[in-house]
Order: sequence, then structure tokens, then C-alpha cells
Amino acid sequence: DPGADASLCGMAATGASGTNAVRYGTMRPNVLNLRVVLPDGRLLHTAGPGRQPRKRAAGYDLTSLFVGSEGTLGFLTQATLRLHPLPEATAATIASFPSVGAAVACTVQVLQAAVPVARIEFLDEVMADACGRFSGMGLPAAATLLLELHGSRHSLAEQQQQTEEIVRQNGGCGLAWAEGLEEREQLWSMRHNAWYAALALRPGCQVRHKDGDDGGSTQSAVSATALPSLVQGYSTDVCVPISRLPDVVVETKQDLQASGLTGPMVGHVGDGNFHCLLIFNSQDPEEAQRVHAFTQRLGRRALAAGGTCTGEHGVGLGKRALLQEELGQEGLDTLRSIKAALDPHNLMNPGKVL
Repeated sequence: DPGADASLCGMAATGASGTNAVRYGTMRPNVLNLRVVLPDGRLLHTAGPGRQPRKRAAGYDLTSLFVGSEGTLGFLTQATLRLHPLPEATAATIASFPSVGAAVACTVQVLQAAVPVARIEFLDEVMADACGRFSGMGLPAAATLLLELHGSRHSLAEQQQQTEEIVRQNGGCGLAWAEGLEEREQLWSMRHNAWYAALALRPGCQVRHKDGDDGGSTQSAVSATALPSLVQGYSTDVCVPISRLPDVVVETKQDLQASGLTGPMVGHVGDGNFHCLLIFNSQDPEEAQRVHAFTQRLGRRALAAGGTCTGEHGVGLGKRALLQEELGQEGLDTLRSIKAALDPHNLMNPGKVL
């Protein structure tokens, strides 16, 4: 379930994911083989020409090397992907909570209870209100979870009951299961339009800007698309171990409020991954500096919790310093050695990642 403007090879190049990742995995475990044009023009099949085994132990894992390489090692021109069967039955719902802490704690408990949830997406109260107004669905301005369950008709009823109990234990309310395709598509369309709903919080916002790469839409990432506007949208993400997610989300929410920034939060919390969509005036140096300082604090907060500075947006230009803190000098030197071996003339996305 990638973003609306994403390409498959772009998703692979940025190591991105979608709302189904909690059940079916991100791009990395779902890519079986890649056809790559190397910087010198040679054609590489990372698992061998025409090969698509479910697992392999033959040499280095070249496929995983290129997944998430952000266009710095070669052009991905073809991807062989793992397929998953469609479920017999599907049900989706929306639950509102008294606080972001309660919503994320519910997420952790659903996962710990081994409910085979397919999607579990988080919106803070600012994002829920923005999405509700933008889509016309009229969500309460409260911390919100969007959940979807997949399974047989018999197992689905049991999963729904178990999920409802955990939601109620965390103060959640508003559960009404949608099983029809049209209702479910309306719910997820609202979620996929979260970026545009966030931009609408400050009228005139026309500029897309991400701290890493482009979330799967391209392998050669562009930091910003300049349009006639003073307001920019800047999207940043981190990923932390599930056990640390409630603390990190609550601390981030407090940081946002203390910083006085417009930054609705949304996330694939079933993976421990969440995003802050920061909307700011690009002509206000003081506000721009607050945005930069916040994103650096967020990245370091994730690292301190044993997580990563980016779960899917990528390193790009904006998180190169954080990457060094995450991997250490030895890790960074190893990446540079790989880059130098494959792209000695630094032709591929120079300056990105390293």
C-alpha cells in the first residue's frame, strides 16, 4: 500500500513502506531480486538473472544492499516482489483516545497480544482534526487509531473482540467496524491524504520538503519543489523499538508544543515508525531554525531510545550527521568503501547519504 505517487523501484530505493507493513513487511523483505544499472553501465541482477527464491544463503545479500541505497549506488530498473494472498475477510475501524499516550499504549498492547493486525495507523489530535475536515469525515479532534484486520470470517470475529477489549482498556471509544470495500477505501483515502490535510492547516502552503529522500516517489530525490509560496511543509520521521514508542511519542508531542510549531503527527505505529509534518514560513528565519532544531532533537531522541533517525524517508541531505551518530565512524567508513567500489567517480546522487 504505497503512497499515491510512488513507483515500485522508488519504494525499493528509499526502503519505504506503506500502511500494511505491520502485517506484510516493508519493501526490504518483500524484494526478491532487483535489476540495477551500475554507474559504469553494467547490468546487475542482485539475486542472479531470473531468480526469485523465498530465501537464499548464496554470498552477500546484494538485494538488501540496494534496497534503501537512495540512488547512490545505481539505478533500479526492475523489481521482483513477493506476493501475499488476499484475505477472505477484512474489517477496519477508527478509535479515539483521551491522549496520544493512551493511543500508542493501545498499539503496543494490541501487538503484544499477538492480534494479527494488518494496519494500525496513528493520528494525533491535530492531524485527526485536519484529516476529518479535509476529507469531510468529521473526526473528533482527539488522538486516533485507524485499524484494519485481515483473516478468515471466523478468525476475524475473534480478532475484533480482542481488539475492542484492548481499546476500551485504554480509554478508547467510537469503534464501528467497516467491512464493505467502499467504506474501507474512504477511511484509508482519508489517511493517505494526511499530507494535504496538514498543508491545509496553513493556507497557501505549496512546497513539499522532506528531510530525507522522497518516500518512494523517485530514486533521485529532490529536497524541495519550489512553487510560489512562503509556507513549506517539512516531513520528518523516526522509528523506535515498540516498547519505547509511547515514551518517545509523548516526549515528541511535548517538544512540539513547547516549540510552538505547527506539526501534526501521523505514523505507522505498528512498526514503531511515526512522522511529524511541520508546516512553517520559509521566510521566517527564526521559525525555520526552530524546525531544524526540533528535527535534530527528534532524531537524537529516537537514537537514545535504541531506534533509528529514519524509518522510511531516508537520510538524503538532512540526516547525514544523524547517520554518523547512528552507525559510528566504522559503519560510515564501511558505507563509503562500498560507495567508492561501485561508484568511484561519485556520479550517483553525489552528496546524498554520505
